Amino acid sequence: MRLGTFSVVSDPLQPIVELPGVAEAAERAREALALVHRHKANRRGWPVTAAEAAVRAARASAALSGGSTELPSDGRVSDPILAGALRVGQALDGDALTNMVGTWRRAPLQALARLHLLAAADLVSDQSELGRPRSESGIGPRLDLLAQIVTGGSAAPAPVVAAVVHGEILALQPFGQADGVVARAASRLVAVASGLDVHNLGVPEVGWLGNRERYAAAAAGFADGSANALGEWVILCCRAFESGAREATSIADSAGG
Repeated sequence: MRLGTFSVVSDPLQPIVELPGVAEAAERAREALALVHRHKANRRGWPVTAAEAAVRAARASAALSGGSTELPSDGRVSDPILAGALRVGQALDGDALTNMVGTWRRAPLQALARLHLLAAADLVSDQSELGRPRSESGIGPRLDLLAQIVTGGSAAPAPVVAAVVHGEILALQPFGQADGVVARAASRLVAVASGLDVHNLGVPEVGWLGNRERYAAAAAGFADGSANALGEWVILCCRAFESGAREATSIADSAGG
């Protein structure tokens, strides 16, 4: 039951939505994020809370990829993984987020290339590799299928789409460097572009980091492609959206709402 085999189905993600527990988990994620958007501090002050969420997300994402979480007092980040994750975070905040979402909606592969350029700028020796997927057989077609899915090729709930995008990029490792940071950022883009988390307030990365061993195992299971493993991965991602909403609530509470 690999994702690549679903291209002949009218809705390639429907088999995943029908797996036990998936639809319910997606609905709980949706409700949790809707609730945090109604928080008093987020009615008008969401740019402030979203900016804090972006930093927390970047630090957690960097840690999941083996990077540092320390932010030097002088602002000079020496860890290349953290530096890349923070650049990605900046691209998913404020006016930059609006531009990135616009690109994602019309040309998701272009948006992925941009995310990789930001995430891996300090990790590759050959700058011409930035934003360019590896040429190995199968990567291009699967990225094309992913692009079709996120541009209207599926009616699956947004948390399911986000989980599939996230899992596929982790499985494909399309760029060979910083793929984890790119995958988690792409998941956030799905959440924003779909309206699931329109102001990018959630911090699901904190949930994944808190369960990093299970996260790694579930991602490996997704890559393997069995039905049970796909369902486990999607439900794990949905629960991370829920925990990310709780993190967003703590940010809003601290903002004085």
